Amino acid sequence: MNRNRIVIIAIAALLVVGAGFWIFNSVLGDTQPASGPMTAIPVAAQPTSMPDPTAESMSATPAATAQPPREAPTVPLAETPPNKVIRYQIVSDESTVSFRIAEDLRGQRVEAVGTTNQVAGEIAVNPSDLTTAQIGVIQVNARTFTTDSSNRDRAIRNFILNTDRYEFITFTPTAIEGLSGSGALDQPFTFTIRGNLTIRDITRPVVFEATVRAESAERLVGAATTTVKRSDYNLQIPSVPFVANVSDDVVLTINFVALAVTQ
Repeated sequence: MNRNRIVIIAIAALLVVGAGFWIFNSVLGDTQPASGPMTAIPVAAQPTSMPDPTAESMSATPAATAQPPREAPTVPLAETPPNKVIRYQIVSDESTVSFRIAEDLRGQRVEAVGTTNQVAGEIAVNPSDLTTAQIGVIQVNARTFTTDSSNRDRAIRNFILNTDRYEFITFTPTAIEGLSGSGALDQPFTFTIRGNLTIRDITRPVVFEATVRAESAERLVGAATTTVKRSDYNLQIPSVPFVANVSDDVVLTINFVALAVTQ
């Protein structure tokens, strides 16, 4: 073997090794942790009032919408001064955001699920007039999504969502539809939320289907879900062994608890 051939083989080997390191770092390398705790962006609301926690008859609060079921009696609203609003903040310790996407893993069709509790946002409601309800910007820390596979987690953060550069996924509501009347305790309300969802540097309009219920005047529980196209956000799947046929549809769900803010 002559010297030139040895040099060519050595260079090729170095290129292969370098490419391997680049692929590892770009897909499976370490990623930046969350930059800090989540903080809600204040919703632009009317002057707020805090319900009296000692009141024996706690009234309904925000949860609203289209023709709720009437089979069971509901607790009526307490007296609320006109144009008074209660602000609620999402509690991350009791809330989750998840994505669900189908893929072939080692020849089996499975559903990959990623979750995080790092979500923040505010809701403002006048219990006597739900048509004035407002929802502020919802933020999710994309660096904190976890699935049942650490390799998948690193691929999501490094390659798919590029979370070192784009830490947050945001949803900016633009309209609430199907929310009217007044609230009542333990009465579920179903409605839609239109808005703009930003993933990395791409923003697209989406519609969430939501249900909210007031467990008390200080506590709301609810869920909202939508399906988006991965291709709409140019979310490419890295070529890795054993994974194929990843769905273009991604189901996004938020299950939340929101507590009234003390002024």
